[in-house]
Amino acid sequence: MDLILGQNTPAAAAAAAFIMDGTQATFMKDVIETSRQMPVIVDFWATWCGPCKTLTPMLEKVVTAAGGRVRLVKIDTDKNRALVQQLSQLGLPLQSIPTVAAFWQGQIADIFQGALPESEIRRFVEALLKVAGGTMPAADLLAEARAAQEEGDLQTAVELYQALLAEEPERPEAWGGLIRCFLAAGREDEAEALLAEVPAKITDHAEIAGARSALTLAIEGRKASGQLRELEARLTADPADHEARYDLATALNALDRREEAAQALLEIMKRQRGWNGDAARLQLLKFFESWGLEDPASVSARRRLSALLFS
Repeated sequence: MDLILGQNTPAAAAAAAFIMDGTQATFMKDVIETSRQMPVIVDFWATWCGPCKTLTPMLEKVVTAAGGRVRLVKIDTDKNRALVQQLSQLGLPLQSIPTVAAFWQGQIADIFQGALPESEIRRFVEALLKVAGGTMPAADLLAEARAAQEEGDLQTAVELYQALLAEEPERPEAWGGLIRCFLAAGREDEAEALLAEVPAKITDHAEIAGARSALTLAIEGRKASGQLRELEARLTADPADHEARYDLATALNALDRREEAAQALLEIMKRQRGWNGDAARLQLLKFFESWGLEDPASVSARRRLSALLFS
C-alpha cells in the first residue's frame, strides 16, 4: 500500500527539493547547471496528454525513492513553446510527448518517449545513476520490492530484489523475498535452486529460515491440497483421525487459509498432547516461521498455543 504524504510533511518538503516545475527562464539553472553536480531528469508533458498522467506520477515515485540522488524537472510544453522549439533545433525529439530526457554534465545522457512501466523507469534512473557514479538506496529498493510483492506484482518485486542483491549480495531480506516470489508464482524448483545459492554466512538468518520453511510447506501443501475433500470426509467420519487433521492443516496453509490451518493443529494438541512425537506443535512452529512472527495469524495462534500449553 502506498503511503500518501500530506503537502506539509517533512517527506513532502524533502521531495519538493528535487522534484520541481521548470520553465524556459529556469531551464539553464535547474537543468544544465544543476546537471554538472547531479543527474537531472526532464519530463516534457502537457495537460492534454493522457500517457503523461500515467508517466509523471511514476517518475516522481522513482525519483523520490532515489533519495535526492537525482532531480526531476517537469516542463509543460504548451507553456514553454519557445524552449521546446529551441531544444528541438538542438536535436531533442519533442514532436511527441511524453518525452523524458536525462542530463548529466550539461549533456543529454539518455532519453525515452511514451509511458513506460515503473520497472522500466527504475532501470532508466538506475542506469543514469551508474553513469554519474551513484546507486539507488538499498533501503528504498527493499521497501519498494516488498510493496510490489504484497500487491502481487511479482515481476517487479523480483527485479527489485535482484537489483538489491547486485548491490548487497548478502542481504537476507532480498534473498528471502526473492525465494518467496518464486514460491508465490508456483515455481518451487527455482525457489529451491535459489535457496541453495544463499551465501553460507546468512543461511541461518530468520528471513532465510522463513523462506526455507515456506518452501517445505509449499511442497507438502501441494501434495495435500488435492486431497482436501477426502481429508475433510475422513475427519467427519472420525474426528480423532489426527493424521487426516495434520494433513488438512498443511493443505489449508497451502491455500493461505492460515487461521484454519493453525486451528487444525491446535485441535490435535488439544485432543492428544504429544501426538506422533509432538508433530502438530512442530508443524505449527514451521507455520510461524514461514508466516513471520508478526503476522496476525501467527500472533493469534501463538496466543492460543500458549494458553493450551500452560493450561
